[in-house]
Amino acid sequence: MDSKKRVDSFATIFPQNPKGANEKIIYGHIGLGGMGSSHVVPDSCAALCDVDANHLKNNAKRVTGNPLLTDDYRRVLERKDIDAVTIGTPDHWHALMTVHACQAGKDVYSEKPTCKTIEEGQAMIAAARRYKRVVQIGSQGRSHPSAAVACNYIRNGQIGKIKEVKLWHPNNYVSDNNFGKEGPAPPELNWDMWLGPLGWRPYNPAIVHFNFRWLMDSGGGFIRDRGNHAMSIALWLTGQDGWDAPVTVEASGETNPNSVYDAPLTMKAKWEFSNPKWTLIWEQPGVVPERFEGEWGGTYTGDKGDLIVAGGDGGCATEEKAKLYTPPADGFKAFLHPENTDPTERHRRNWRHCIKTREKPVMDVEIGVKVIILPIIANIAYTVGRKLTYDPKTWKFINDEEANRLLYEPYRAPWSLKGI
Repeated sequence: MDSKKRVDSFATIFPQNPKGANEKIIYGHIGLGGMGSSHVVPDSCAALCDVDANHLKNNAKRVTGNPLLTDDYRRVLERKDIDAVTIGTPDHWHALMTVHACQAGKDVYSEKPTCKTIEEGQAMIAAARRYKRVVQIGSQGRSHPSAAVACNYIRNGQIGKIKEVKLWHPNNYVSDNNFGKEGPAPPELNWDMWLGPLGWRPYNPAIVHFNFRWLMDSGGGFIRDRGNHAMSIALWLTGQDGWDAPVTVEASGETNPNSVYDAPLTMKAKWEFSNPKWTLIWEQPGVVPERFEGEWGGTYTGDKGDLIVAGGDGGCATEEKAKLYTPPADGFKAFLHPENTDPTERHRRNWRHCIKTREKPVMDVEIGVKVIILPIIANIAYTVGRKLTYDPKTWKFINDEEANRLLYEPYRAPWSLKGI
């Protein structure tokens, strides 16, 4: 099939009925690196997809039957026997694959961050709603018991009215002098498909797999990576998933000119919310509070006290006072999927449950977009070098056309978000 035709072909949805409680869900797994391979369901897998043949080969050994093996995700979406897909690719693929999967009638579990631009976030929400798909974002901190008890503690007023949330994190995990060496891609890697909608650039081993995080176009640095987890927890604990009033943002940081990576090694960002008024701070590097251990996390400060929550992904911890707290009978109680497994699996099981019930999952795509907007606009403030005001109702910055142009990034042909 012609590449352009295949890109457009998913505009015709394949209607699917909800699965019965005992019916097996058939999966296609797209992106099989670190987190992607953890999503593979060995006895319910009809297709495996990765642009690295080594990833395909290693994961094919884990599954039963004879799954489709491909480096082109569109072949997975063409399969009518597949109910749902997991997406564990580099960040620049998340939105387009999610949109196409929704168009093809597949439910989606996509790794965080949700997207890399505002335009992508809008497209993902529109596709999920138009095609009535269950889309869960892999911010599994929302399924962690420690985060849930912290949420109960804060949302029931134990620290009073929120004034400030300060998130702390170490610098990017990169060397001080890494240029990498451009050259031909290894035979096992489909470099053109790895790039996908990104602008063309020569292959460089220093930027693929885990290290895509340290480029602004494919990863955006730790603020868009771990920051997505930390800010997901911050919005949940403060009850601000639906924030809809203008927010100011300012950011500063430093890069290393002797490196192929252009995402800031150090970064400080501050968001000031207007309704209600509270401040969110990202410090990289940040100072870990003396009374608590943890490489990264946040200090939540209210007018009556504070609480520390370390981590925010599959690893999360909080203080004893939150663990011992019992919410009142008529108070707020954070939802946790009832199956008591590790947080990442619990998060996936919530998604599977929602595939069968057609409920919204705990980290629905719309919440995921609200979260990722914060690091996106911080990176833009860093890029333009000034304080900005973002209006979530218009999806734009107020009175700043230069910054608004950075909310959208062109795709390399034939890739497109049009026709949703």
